[in-house]
Amino acid sequence: MNREVLAVRHVYFEDLGSFERVLGERGRLVRYLDIGFARLHALNPVSASLMVILGGPINACDDARYPTLGPLAALIEKRIAAGLPTLGICLGAQLIARVLGARVYAAPQAEIGWSPLTLTDAGRASPARHLDGEATSMLHWHGDTFDLPQGATRLASTSVCENQAFAWGKHVLALQCHPEVRADRFEPWLIGHAAEIAHAGVDINALRADTARLGPRLEEQASRMFGEWLDAVDAPAHS
Repeated sequence: MNREVLAVRHVYFEDLGSFERVLGERGRLVRYLDIGFARLHALNPVSASLMVILGGPINACDDARYPTLGPLAALIEKRIAAGLPTLGICLGAQLIARVLGARVYAAPQAEIGWSPLTLTDAGRASPARHLDGEATSMLHWHGDTFDLPQGATRLASTSVCENQAFAWGKHVLALQCHPEVRADRFEPWLIGHAAEIAHAGVDINALRADTARLGPRLEEQASRMFGEWLDAVDAPAHS
C-alpha cells in the first residue's frame, strides 16, 4: 500500500495538527506541499494515498489575486475524478466545493470561536458522529461559506453556517470547521490572524482560554473521527 500523504499547506501554522499524530500511528508518511513555494504544475495529484488540503485566509475563488488557486483546483479535480481519498479543511473544503461546482461566497458573518456542531442523520451514521455537539465543541474560523455541491451529503451544520461538513461519495470529506486544531499549538493562530481577530471583534483572551479548555476533548474526538474515516477509505471495495 502507498503510505504517502500529501498535505497542501497555505500558512505554516494551519497544519495537520492532531491528524498528523493519527497518521504517524498508522505508519503513514506526511509530505507538506507549501503553497507559494511549490511548483503546482509539476505535481502528480494521484501519486499519494491521501491528499489533505488545509486552511488559509483567502477566498477559494479569488484567482485574480492568488494565481495558485486555479492550478490547485485543477489538481483537486483530477484527484477526485480518480476516486482517491481527499480531505479538505476550511479553505480546503471550500476548494472542494468549488471543484464540485458549488458556489463559494462570503458568509453573513465571520464565524471565529468555539461552538458545537449539529449533525444530520447522515452525519450521525458516519465517522463525523464523533464530532457531534454532545461529544465535543468545535473550533470555527472562516468568513466564507459554500452551497452544498450536487450529489454531496451534508453531515453537519451550525446556526451560522449550514454546510459545516459534507461527504461526496466514499472518498471525499470536506470540513469547513477545524477539528484538527491542537490546543498546545494554538498561539501561532492568534499571532498570524491578529488582524482578522481584531476586525471580527473577537476577544483574543477568551478565545485562548476556550481553546485551552475545549481543545483537548476535541483532539480526542477528532482523532477518533479521522481514524475511522481512514479505515473506511482504505478498505478494499467489495466485488
